[in-house]
Amino acid sequence: MVMPGAKREAAAHLCEVHGVSQRRACTTLAVDRSTVRYASRRDNDAALRARIRDIAAERQRFGYPLAGRRLLANAVRRRIHALLQRDGVHVNHKKLRRLYAEEKLQVKRRSGRKRALGTRRPMEVPDRANQRWSLDFVSDGLTDCRRFRILAVVDDFTRECLALVPDTSLSGARVARELDGIISARGKPRAIVSDKGTEFTSKAVLRWSEEKRVGWHYIAPGKPQQNAFVESFNGRLRDECLNETLFSSLPMARSVLAAWRDDYNQTRPHSSLGNIPPEQFARQMLLARRAA
Repeated sequence: MVMPGAKREAAAHLCEVHGVSQRRACTTLAVDRSTVRYASRRDNDAALRARIRDIAAERQRFGYPLAGRRLLANAVRRRIHALLQRDGVHVNHKKLRRLYAEEKLQVKRRSGRKRALGTRRPMEVPDRANQRWSLDFVSDGLTDCRRFRILAVVDDFTRECLALVPDTSLSGARVARELDGIISARGKPRAIVSDKGTEFTSKAVLRWSEEKRVGWHYIAPGKPQQNAFVESFNGRLRDECLNETLFSSLPMARSVLAAWRDDYNQTRPHSSLGNIPPEQFARQMLLARRAA
């Protein structure tokens, strides 16, 4: 509890939960009452923040790098300032850097190999089908000890399983081809979420994302909860199918997974959807949207 904002929240918590006076709360926390009573008059700069996000999405190498790169920071400050001033927006460079950091748009250090960068925009909460898909890999083995992987694709809003693709090798080019097949059947998503696996950061995926104009969002390393929809689906897949079946060959795995996917989408009740199957939920949402 170091920052003034944290102290104000702590004092408000004591007053609300424990019913003490503001004076007693400040005495207990050793906080000056003027600090607790202070009300910020700073503008939230919504328009400026929106313009900064637009620049970050359009020019991903324009921004403020991580600490320790002062020369590059000066250069990118001039570039982003120039774009804002061209639009008639005049802002102090220190305020610009603070807003840029608060929007979590810092430029990351480049790695040695070209990889897909994805979008730095915050993920939107989906409110319709095909707005956001989640991708992940699940691994399993055949009875002859050969390993294979399964590409899982899930619609985050309807919870439909759009694809289960098992194979011993799934490259970035193969991922792009499978996504093309899904798009031909149900249309293009606005965004795709995945981890930073080698297949998802390959040049093939980067080229596909640019050609299809689909935003690709990468979750932070070690944060699988940021891709919670497909992680939850993976748990159900492993518990209800993979752990219950011995696969003797890839054709058998494809057949079993296809049957399980149909049952998952069409029959199996989903607790987060009111115990109805994902396809039924998708139809209901489509009818409700058309009626509105």
